[in-house]
Amino acid sequence: MLFNSIQFLFFFPIVTLIYFLLPHKWRWLHLLVASCVFYMAFIPVYILILVFTIVIDYIAGILIENAVGKKRKWFLTMSIIANVGVLCVFKYYNFFVNNIDELLKSFNINTHPIPLLNIILPLGLSFHTFQAMSYTIEVYRGNQKAERHFGIYALYVMFYPQLVAGPIERPQNLLHQFREEHRPEPNNITEGLRLMLWGMFKKVIIADRLAILTVPVFNNPHNYPGISLLIATIMFSFQIFCDFSGYSDIALGSAKVMGFTLMKNFNWPYVSRSMSEFWKRWHISLSTWFKDYLYISLGGNRVSVPRWYFNLFFVFLVSGFWHGANWTFIAWGALHGFYLVFAIVTQNTGTRLSSAIGLNNNSWVHKVGHAVITFGLVAFAWIFFRANTIADACFIIRKIPSAFNDLLVTIHTHRLGLWNIWAIKGVRSPQYLVISFGLICFIQLLAIKKVRYKLISVFKRMPFVVRLFVYYLVALVIILSFIDTAPTSFIYFQF
Repeated sequence: MLFNSIQFLFFFPIVTLIYFLLPHKWRWLHLLVASCVFYMAFIPVYILILVFTIVIDYIAGILIENAVGKKRKWFLTMSIIANVGVLCVFKYYNFFVNNIDELLKSFNINTHPIPLLNIILPLGLSFHTFQAMSYTIEVYRGNQKAERHFGIYALYVMFYPQLVAGPIERPQNLLHQFREEHRPEPNNITEGLRLMLWGMFKKVIIADRLAILTVPVFNNPHNYPGISLLIATIMFSFQIFCDFSGYSDIALGSAKVMGFTLMKNFNWPYVSRSMSEFWKRWHISLSTWFKDYLYISLGGNRVSVPRWYFNLFFVFLVSGFWHGANWTFIAWGALHGFYLVFAIVTQNTGTRLSSAIGLNNNSWVHKVGHAVITFGLVAFAWIFFRANTIADACFIIRKIPSAFNDLLVTIHTHRLGLWNIWAIKGVRSPQYLVISFGLICFIQLLAIKKVRYKLISVFKRMPFVVRLFVYYLVALVIILSFIDTAPTSFIYFQF
């Protein structure tokens, strides 16, 4: 079930109302059933995959806690193999088979092709697999007691707000909340609904609008000039941010209404002044997952310098592969790994250069310059993330430099060629591009802390009737968008 659908508009209030009406001892069961219904709206039979991993990890947690010596590690290993095995079969099997066939063909080795699996990737498989793995790892490390209540543990994995696209929760944060009695709190309800509305706005009004421009371009990059490819790259950077952070906001908000607190997943990443800061602000639950369970396990930075560089690069390489079974995602992860290693290697050089030209690290020129450079690097990497193939990504990169020539020609001829090059069905007017860029500027203005706090302060001082009218107006626009167009899936559902 999609958050941005008519079904969810009925599902959420009904589930929430029943949750508060039920006695506390039955609420876990209600949420578990509701989560099953939510997930089975996709492909019902795939609920069996979740049941399999839940049973395996529930038993593994108890066995790990009760075992001593090497047996504890053995039980953890078996649990991880089971989880990763399911992930490999459904997500990576066809990728490996195709690449093995291509490798054999390159050596002129003729064999019978290995059969592919004709299956659809289960919704959010990587997310709830990683959440389940964090439970057994934390039990193994002694940071979490094994959960004896099977229903509570199943709900930890299946809690519908964050089931298919995170945030990837830790057992220490979420498990105990299912045992606590939550009463209807006006502050929680108000804050949660406001967060949900903001998330819907980012998804439906901004991300889906930008998708109309970016999807045709990235699906057929050879049909567009450099200026279109450059604009599409910038727009996709904001599309994926509004799409994914919008989902996270709805997830956090829907949980907040019921009294649950989920992990914050985004913190205005496009004001980051370095790649390391970007990854502290973007998909925080995943980046901290890899840091805690892979990077530190490899030795982190407590090793030799070459090994430290390898650890960083390898973690991001794996992160890219986690996102999808395609070389484009691997290239995206490798690029971010290179960014971080290169930043460390050149850190002293950059500091000396800034001092030589008299640039103060606290000056606005320094801050804005670093933010622009960081965004440029992130946007460049998004090309690989969004492109259908490595060949398409390389074509876009080769073509983008011609964008500046296209722009000069447009200005020189005094014609609106900039608008006409977007040969997209239903989108030929300059107004659509202007609105899209306006929404991007609006998002970036809010990313500036002082501006955001000022606007929030002004809004809170408005009369209650005015604030209520604004909420009503935004909600009405979103609902009309639901009716006018079919809901589009969230980008990260495919992972």
